[in-house]
Amino acid sequence: MKATVPDGGRARRSTEAGHWTDDLVDAHLAAVAGRTPDAVAVVDRGRHWTYRELDDAVDRFASALRGRGVRPGEVVSWLLPNWTEAIVVHLAAIRLGAVSNPIIPIYRHRETAFILRQAASTVVVVPHLFRGFDYPGMVDGIRAEVPALHTVVVVGAGPDDGRLRFEDLLAEGRDEGRADEGRADEGRADEGRAPRTAADIALLLYTSGTTSAPKGVLHSHRTLEHENRSMIEFFGLTAADVVFMPSPVGHIIGVLYGMQLPFMLGTTVVLLDVWEPGRALDLIEEHRCSFVVAATPFLHGLVHHPSLPQHDVSSLRVFACGGADVPPELVRSATTALGCTVSRGYGSTEHPTATSSNATDPVEKRAQTDGRTIGAAEVRLSADGELEVRGPELFLGYLDAALDADAFTVDGWFRTGDLARIDADGYVQIVGRKKDIIIRGGENISAREIEDQLFEHPAVADVAVVSTPDPVLGERVCAVVVPAAGESVTLPAIVAWLTERRTARQKLPERLILLDELPRNPSGKVQKFRLRDLARAGRTPTEVTR
Repeated sequence: MKATVPDGGRARRSTEAGHWTDDLVDAHLAAVAGRTPDAVAVVDRGRHWTYRELDDAVDRFASALRGRGVRPGEVVSWLLPNWTEAIVVHLAAIRLGAVSNPIIPIYRHRETAFILRQAASTVVVVPHLFRGFDYPGMVDGIRAEVPALHTVVVVGAGPDDGRLRFEDLLAEGRDEGRADEGRADEGRADEGRAPRTAADIALLLYTSGTTSAPKGVLHSHRTLEHENRSMIEFFGLTAADVVFMPSPVGHIIGVLYGMQLPFMLGTTVVLLDVWEPGRALDLIEEHRCSFVVAATPFLHGLVHHPSLPQHDVSSLRVFACGGADVPPELVRSATTALGCTVSRGYGSTEHPTATSSNATDPVEKRAQTDGRTIGAAEVRLSADGELEVRGPELFLGYLDAALDADAFTVDGWFRTGDLARIDADGYVQIVGRKKDIIIRGGENISAREIEDQLFEHPAVADVAVVSTPDPVLGERVCAVVVPAAGESVTLPAIVAWLTERRTARQKLPERLILLDELPRNPSGKVQKFRLRDLARAGRTPTEVTR
């Protein structure tokens, strides 16, 4: 599996500057297991996994996969919640020299079949049951569409289930030692296998973006390693920090900061598989968690949970919020409520973190902007205001190489599709997606600007602004609102709210749709293509116009 995209000299610059090293993603776990084997690596559903236990499980699973015929470069897919088994599968695939392919567990038949087929996956690991859904049954239903798939592993199946259970496959493996830990040039070459290198593809992760078609993103050991090193330096993380991970480990946030960064630090990661803010507060207090990276709904849930005042969350140092739009008022209120550094950040599956803020940045910069570049990341604006990024952590291209031409400039910058401003101090502010610009009567209107104001309305729990077609003006402004519990929201009320804030008349919503919840992808981003479809479909029972 290879990627060939315009490089613009990135490989040379990254190597010469020391941003790309020969470190392997799975080597950190092995190294800490050798130094402090009894230290706690993972807390999951009440169980504490030591570094020795986790590393042994990774070794055995890698050995078992090899015994089942999985070869370097092949894809091992998995749909798992935030369980330790996900970490084992992820690092075992990488240790084998295969490619780890996390799939968000909320995906169903159509998305899963598409990914397994395009990735030519040879193995898939699924839960027996999670949130009431039968994953083995789903795989049975799509298996004919995935000709390369030869092994299905089930986590949590009973001994009489008749399927290949996770623990049974683990028992097939053997502890192969740590001959390939450390650096790439020490990789094992026994059994005719070539040594692994840090340039190898380690991760295939499909975007759970705001469009309907997922794209397979390719990352190497080098890109993933640099991303985590830059985050460690930027936030001043040490082995004394404890990571809390509620974000899905099948998403880039969970992969990087839940399954790799903790082991680079030699610290503990606390997993939460089903989001419930009260339970999250319990875990943060019990395990003295200090570092969290998660999307807006997670931060909002903690800050507004009624039990927050009864919890001791003084251990929290950093809550880095990304993956979805973050209203400025939420950053301000969360900073006070949690008593820690709350910062917005900007990144994507393709370029995980380009900008963020830390404790040295003023609160208003953290609230009003998406931060400044971190590490060796670079940002620039195109002629039409689109943000373009590049850096050592930038992905290597899409699995479907036909997508690369539109994604990259000729000199190797990634076109994000986001419109932005960069202030005189270098802070980036995302003002919306290219598709989030509403063109009303020939004038461009930023949906993000209206959303940030409406989010502060006391009767609004959640909001998204999209375009609605108009035969005369082309498009009009449509607000899609989730009312707060016990509150009612009307179009005149939100128009009056915006008017009081001196919002230009042409930006005022001319249509209101009320929903119980906004459709979001696993990272928390609103799936606006669904809302646009709803707006185009005509009137609904819960909408008004003016």
